[in-house]
Amino acid sequence: MKTILTGIRSNSEMTLGNYLGALLPMVRLANEHSDEYQINIFVPDLHSIISDVDGDLKKNSIRSLKYYLASGLELNENIHFYRQSYVPAHSELCWILDCVATMGETSRMIQFKEKSNGQDSCNVGIFNYPILMAADILLYDATYVPIGEDQFQHIELTRNLATRFNNRFGETFTVPAKTSDQVKFMGEEDGIRIRDLINPEKKMSKSTKAENSKIMMDDSPERAAKKIMSATTDSLGEINFDIKNQPGISNLMLIESVVSNTSLSEVVENWKGKTRYGELKKKVAESVSGLLSDFQNRLGQITDEQILDLLKEGEAYANKIANQKLLEAQKAFGLR
Repeated sequence: MKTILTGIRSNSEMTLGNYLGALLPMVRLANEHSDEYQINIFVPDLHSIISDVDGDLKKNSIRSLKYYLASGLELNENIHFYRQSYVPAHSELCWILDCVATMGETSRMIQFKEKSNGQDSCNVGIFNYPILMAADILLYDATYVPIGEDQFQHIELTRNLATRFNNRFGETFTVPAKTSDQVKFMGEEDGIRIRDLINPEKKMSKSTKAENSKIMMDDSPERAAKKIMSATTDSLGEINFDIKNQPGISNLMLIESVVSNTSLSEVVENWKGKTRYGELKKKVAESVSGLLSDFQNRLGQITDEQILDLLKEGEAYANKIANQKLLEAQKAFGLR
């Protein structure tokens, strides 16, 4: 069976944008394809310590995985939960790939440039983590890796490293699908990009300091509703879906579409020509409040023990598969 691999960060709470744009599509994908693919859902906790060495990563990892169950993931024998740091082969293969990668290609990574820009120094992990990401993928011969657009460059690096290794040392790794095929497989060619409630020119981000600009998944339904009601709109006085000229109104309509599981075209048609922005905000606020209430209720019913049991099984599976692939790479490299 081919493998679909995805990760969920362990050191931060999730925004409504992350939930609607990344987690829910992945849950749907897993539910649709887990009878024909291995679905690897892992916590990249080694990546997390690049920026967070003080948080309780074990506790946060468990909470992050609860999100999948609370979002409707239907478990079966082909779905595997594991933590990156509990599978040592990730770190070992990373070193081998370090010796295949070049300084030039890793220094060209956009995220490295952005995160290191203007700093007198930055930790080596910021420079090296795309190589660890490649190891995460190649250990399991993953074909599809659902990711955001900001990670496309890392997928291409992974493809290049796998191809280079195979050409030099013999066929060892499955080369992941190219990014255009990844997006097509996800069925998200246009993507769901929920925008900042205060500045709808930008995407919603947990790093934004203004609390009213973002809805967090642990916000109370009442607090989330107030944020929606205070969202930036415009002075045109007519409801239209027009990202360029009415980004705030368009963002609210997109949120309503995804949260209510209604096609965007139907939402647009329902509100077309209407002029009362407050009515639209009230409707979106009710939908988001209901979503958060249901999600938080489901989340509260999932115990740590349930997740730990899944991790015990998943990490046994992951270590078996990863160690086999690591040994292949070690033999190809002449280490075994």
